[in-house]
Amino acid sequence: MSKQNIEAGVIISAVGCIQHLHIRLAEAKNYINAKERYEIVSITGTVSKDDVHIHISVSDNTGKTVGGHLKDGTIVDTTCEIVIYELKDYIFTRELDNITGYDELLIQNKKERFVE
Repeated sequence: MSKQNIEAGVIISAVGCIQHLHIRLAEAKNYINAKERYEIVSITGTVSKDDVHIHISVSDNTGKTVGGHLKDGTIVDTTCEIVIYELKDYIFTRELDNITGYDELLIQNKKERFVE
């Protein structure tokens, strides 16, 4: 997270609610983009200065739960409390994986990274 200068962090807890959900579903083909209220059931992911990769599960007012890859456009309703654990000895970056075609997480130990 660039403002906090977090080079490697993981989301360990999150609670709250949202009023607009925008997620990508499995297989990266379909999306949900709904202006409805949901309770946040869980959020998990990695954060760094340059990138975030977050998955979210939410439930509607009937208890139906859905989840996927969090996208821009999701809007918090009254609150979202997120606890991030910073891994101070590590750096998270992304590197293109030719097999998957995606920028995949690369975890580097700061001490090992600068040893020659």
